[in-house]
Amino acid sequence: MNDETPESNNTESNNNNTDNERETRTWAMFLHFSLLAGFVVPIAGLVAPIIIWQVQKNNLPGIDEHGKVVVNWLISAIIYGVVSGLLTVILIGIPMLIVLVVVSIIFPIIGGIKANDGQLWKYPLSIQFFK
Repeated sequence: MNDETPESNNTESNNNNTDNERETRTWAMFLHFSLLAGFVVPIAGLVAPIIIWQVQKNNLPGIDEHGKVVVNWLISAIIYGVVSGLLTVILIGIPMLIVLVVVSIIFPIIGGIKANDGQLWKYPLSIQFFK
Protein backbone atom coordinates (compact mmCIF):
# COMPACT_ATOMS: atom_id res chain seq x y z
CA MET A 1 0.00 0.00 0.00
CA ASN A 2 1.08 3.47 -0.74
CA ASP A 3 0.69 5.84 2.22
CA GLU A 4 1.09 8.90 0.02
CA THR A 5 -2.01 10.73 -1.01
CA PRO A 6 -2.28 12.88 -4.14
CA GLU A 7 -2.20 15.94 -1.89
CA SER A 8 1.13 14.91 -0.35
CA ASN A 9 2.62 14.26 -3.80
CA ASN A 10 1.43 17.69 -4.92
CA THR A 11 2.93 19.29 -1.80
CA GLU A 12 6.30 17.59 -2.47
CA SER A 13 6.21 18.79 -6.07
CA ASN A 14 5.49 22.36 -4.95
CA ASN A 15 8.33 22.19 -2.41
CA ASN A 16 10.74 20.94 -5.09
CA ASN A 17 9.66 23.74 -7.45
CA THR A 18 10.09 26.31 -4.68
CA ASP A 19 13.53 24.94 -3.77
CA ASN A 20 14.56 24.89 -7.44
CA GLU A 21 13.36 28.47 -7.92
CA ARG A 22 15.17 29.60 -4.77
CA GLU A 23 18.36 27.90 -5.93
CA THR A 24 18.03 29.50 -9.37
CA ARG A 25 17.58 32.93 -7.79
CA THR A 26 20.61 32.42 -5.56
CA TRP A 27 22.89 31.26 -8.39
CA ALA A 28 21.62 34.06 -10.65
CA MET A 29 22.51 36.56 -7.92
CA PHE A 30 26.00 35.02 -7.57
CA LEU A 31 26.37 35.16 -11.34
CA HIS A 32 25.75 38.91 -11.42
CA PHE A 33 27.86 39.60 -8.31
CA SER A 34 30.74 37.52 -9.71
CA LEU A 35 31.39 40.37 -12.16
CA LEU A 36 32.68 42.32 -9.16
CA ALA A 37 35.36 39.68 -8.51
CA GLY A 38 37.51 41.39 -11.12
CA PHE A 39 37.94 44.34 -8.79
CA VAL A 40 39.53 42.01 -6.21
CA VAL A 41 41.37 39.46 -8.38
CA PRO A 42 42.33 40.45 -11.93
CA ILE A 43 40.60 38.37 -14.63
CA ALA A 44 38.26 36.75 -12.07
CA GLY A 45 35.48 39.09 -13.17
CA LEU A 46 35.75 37.60 -16.66
CA VAL A 47 36.25 33.96 -15.76
CA ALA A 48 33.94 33.45 -12.76
CA PRO A 49 30.68 34.54 -14.45
CA ILE A 50 31.33 32.36 -17.50
CA ILE A 51 32.16 29.33 -15.34
CA ILE A 52 29.06 29.80 -13.16
CA TRP A 53 26.89 30.22 -16.26
CA GLN A 54 28.26 27.16 -18.06
CA VAL A 55 28.18 24.89 -15.01
CA GLN A 56 24.70 25.84 -13.79
CA LYS A 57 22.76 26.47 -17.04
CA ASN A 58 21.91 22.78 -17.52
CA ASN A 59 21.01 22.21 -13.86
CA LEU A 60 18.97 25.39 -13.49
CA PRO A 61 17.42 26.52 -16.79
CA GLY A 62 16.68 30.03 -15.46
CA ILE A 63 20.42 30.70 -15.20
CA ASP A 64 20.87 30.66 -18.97
CA GLU A 65 19.10 33.99 -19.49
CA HIS A 66 21.05 35.65 -16.67
CA GLY A 67 24.30 34.26 -18.10
CA LYS A 68 23.55 35.77 -21.50
CA VAL A 69 22.84 39.17 -19.92
CA VAL A 70 26.10 39.06 -17.94
CA VAL A 71 28.25 37.92 -20.87
CA ASN A 72 26.66 40.55 -23.12
CA TRP A 73 27.70 43.14 -20.55
CA LEU A 74 31.22 41.70 -20.29
CA ILE A 75 31.75 41.95 -24.04
CA SER A 76 30.15 45.41 -24.18
CA ALA A 77 32.28 46.68 -21.28
CA ILE A 78 35.46 45.42 -22.97
CA ILE A 79 34.50 47.23 -26.19
CA TYR A 80 33.65 50.42 -24.28
CA GLY A 81 36.92 50.15 -22.36
CA VAL A 82 39.01 49.79 -25.51
CA VAL A 83 37.25 52.71 -27.20
CA SER A 84 37.58 54.85 -24.05
CA GLY A 85 41.24 53.89 -23.73
CA LEU A 86 41.91 54.99 -27.31
CA LEU A 87 40.05 58.24 -26.70
CA THR A 88 42.25 59.12 -23.72
CA VAL A 89 44.65 60.56 -26.30
CA ILE A 90 42.19 63.43 -26.79
CA LEU A 91 41.24 63.41 -23.08
CA ILE A 92 37.54 62.54 -23.62
CA GLY A 93 38.35 58.92 -22.79
CA ILE A 94 39.27 59.67 -19.18
CA PRO A 95 35.73 60.59 -18.06
CA MET A 96 34.39 57.73 -20.19
CA LEU A 97 36.63 55.27 -18.33
CA ILE A 98 35.50 56.67 -14.98
CA VAL A 99 31.84 56.28 -15.99
CA LEU A 100 32.55 52.73 -17.21
CA VAL A 101 34.09 51.77 -13.85
CA VAL A 102 31.12 53.25 -11.97
CA VAL A 103 28.48 51.47 -14.07
CA SER A 104 30.54 48.25 -13.93
CA ILE A 105 30.01 48.35 -10.17
CA ILE A 106 26.40 49.55 -10.14
CA PHE A 107 24.95 47.33 -12.90
CA PRO A 108 25.98 43.97 -11.35
CA ILE A 109 24.64 45.05 -7.96
CA ILE A 110 21.27 46.01 -9.45
CA GLY A 111 21.26 42.83 -11.57
CA GLY A 112 22.06 40.66 -8.54
CA ILE A 113 19.34 42.23 -6.41
CA LYS A 114 16.78 41.86 -9.21
CA ALA A 115 17.87 38.25 -9.80
CA ASN A 116 17.37 37.46 -6.13
CA ASP A 117 13.84 38.87 -6.50
CA GLY A 118 13.25 36.53 -9.46
CA GLN A 119 13.55 39.20 -12.14
CA LEU A 120 15.77 39.32 -15.21
CA TRP A 121 17.31 42.78 -15.54
CA LYS A 122 19.05 43.58 -18.82
CA TYR A 123 21.92 45.98 -18.30
CA PRO A 124 21.42 49.34 -20.01
CA LEU A 125 24.05 50.13 -22.67
CA SER A 126 24.67 46.41 -23.15
CA ILE A 127 25.03 45.24 -26.75
CA GLN A 128 22.93 42.11 -27.37
CA PHE A 129 25.42 39.53 -28.71
CA PHE A 130 23.54 36.60 -27.12
CA LYS A 131 19.78 36.60 -27.29
